[in-house]
Amino acid sequence: MVDTKAPSDDPRLSGVTVIQGDCRRPDILERAGVRTAHGVLIVTGEDIVNVSTALLARRLNPNARIVVRMFNQNLLARFGSAVKNTVALSVSALTAPVLALTAATGDVLGAFKLDSGPQQVSELIVREGSDLAGRSIGDVAGQYTLIPLAYTPADGKARLLLDVHGDARLSPGDRLVVCGTPNHLSPLLEKIRGALLPGVLWAGAVRRSLRTAHRTLIEVDLGVKVITPILFVTLLVSTLIFRYGIGTTWSEGLYRTVSVTSTGSDLHGDKGEEWVKIFLSVLKLAGAALVAGFTAILTNYLIRARLGGVLEIRRVPDGGHVVVCGLGNVGYRCVEELTAIGERVVAIDQVSGNPFIATCRRKGVPTFVGDATVIEVLRQVRADTAKAVIAATPSDLANLEIALLVRELNPAQRVVVRVSDPQFAEAVRESADIQYAASIPTLAAPAFAAALFGDRVQTLITTAGRTLVVVEFVVQPDDPCLNGQSLRASVIDYRFLPIALNGTDPAAIADRRLKPGDRLTAVAGLRDLERLLRREPAIRDWGVMVLGFPVTAKDALIPIIRAERHCTHDAAENVLASTPFGVAAGRTRGEAEELQAKLSRERVRAEVVQDGSSPEACGQNLTA
Repeated sequence: MVDTKAPSDDPRLSGVTVIQGDCRRPDILERAGVRTAHGVLIVTGEDIVNVSTALLARRLNPNARIVVRMFNQNLLARFGSAVKNTVALSVSALTAPVLALTAATGDVLGAFKLDSGPQQVSELIVREGSDLAGRSIGDVAGQYTLIPLAYTPADGKARLLLDVHGDARLSPGDRLVVCGTPNHLSPLLEKIRGALLPGVLWAGAVRRSLRTAHRTLIEVDLGVKVITPILFVTLLVSTLIFRYGIGTTWSEGLYRTVSVTSTGSDLHGDKGEEWVKIFLSVLKLAGAALVAGFTAILTNYLIRARLGGVLEIRRVPDGGHVVVCGLGNVGYRCVEELTAIGERVVAIDQVSGNPFIATCRRKGVPTFVGDATVIEVLRQVRADTAKAVIAATPSDLANLEIALLVRELNPAQRVVVRVSDPQFAEAVRESADIQYAASIPTLAAPAFAAALFGDRVQTLITTAGRTLVVVEFVVQPDDPCLNGQSLRASVIDYRFLPIALNGTDPAAIADRRLKPGDRLTAVAGLRDLERLLRREPAIRDWGVMVLGFPVTAKDALIPIIRAERHCTHDAAENVLASTPFGVAAGRTRGEAEELQAKLSRERVRAEVVQDGSSPEACGQNLTA
């Protein structure tokens, strides 16, 4: 590890070689062993440091895998393709979907994206009297288009991935972890809770207009409030003098008053009396001062765009929306994710010059410039009646403050809090009873580590004391584990659950052979995933034993026997006469079960056996 301020006595760095220095210096990278490294992770907080270090590391080691943290969205999409064997990742892109979907639906264990759209992982708790009680897992999954990932019976041991059987019946107290789209999961989650999520509530046109007018008066500067009534009182007094003192009509009096105050013009027909001259002189001086002051103050007020919030307040729903506090990289990504799934969003940011504010407004998102740690600002965006509030500012303390203020407005409000320190996040969840406090480094770090192997971790899920990983594999031409294997065999050998293959449902193409360029999204346990990430070949000590077959299956069995035993047609006929016999050996568990399934379709009774180095040995082992 290389860092400018790396403490060598930090217990978290036990067993790690720590080098203190600037990672942009060639001698520092040389000391770290970059020339012989398998991979390089560059995760500082500045893009220029990350980019320069990546280019230097590539010059020192042309073959190492380089993973770069990137903030700039334009660079993010282009840097990885411009520099060979380099991947650029964004922390906000990895974590925002989890925060957004947690706010929209609640109870999100993880989130990731497929070509068909966002996916989320949630835990369903079966309660007494629930609609789920008594139904099979397959029935629930089929109705809501879900993929079961884990099942923990109330009185039994947890089952994960391939061990979850669709015919298992759900009982009160059972926990079922499923994966699906937010649109499919949201109604199910709310049905389980016994309440529906509030829809977006809009006030009537009159009420919204009054709200806008009230906000306008609040936003007006004190200087404008003071000089405006003085100007209008002056105009009124002058009009009265012209009407009753000089004898003009009302309209003529108003016209002459405005002419004198705004242009300083002379009224030649009124110079006969001394008091009129004095009055006109005073009116000219007062008018010049008032008009100049009013113009200057009002112009300054408008230049500072204080009325921006006035126009936005009319577009804030009375309830059912999601409030995002803080429009940094993470906050803006949350807005993007929420609008993509059809949620109504209201945003707050403290910095008026933030470029994301204009972008959000162009997306139709009401956006306010204000401090979300001020409770009045939260009231203006109706945080108490919102569906959820996301505190996504860069400050952990400010996010906690926002969460506590929102809870003060509505103790039952769902608040999603962005936190940097994992220990602080845990303390917030346990001590402050803020369930949805998420540590950004904890969510993002595994994706950076997996990128070293050329694969992409989308999210991590912790359930039943185990950690499951959603990962996207790309089949390479020299891939010894996936290239050329059927999807069914790969699933059995490496114990992962396929979610999508090239954006399609893998259930319909289980027998398809994987080829270079295929993108496979799957869920696996950490231990099984490590084997696949390192592309460790599966053990080939499995075979298939034929116990019996109908006459109609002979034509299917003879080619398999000839291929496995390298024998003639007559020799294969002799093997068929001595049932049971080994039909294949030296295969992986997945290949053996795939062959067994193929034989079953021909109504052949076959069994998968272990320790069969040859078909003959396979038969002998079964007999023994």
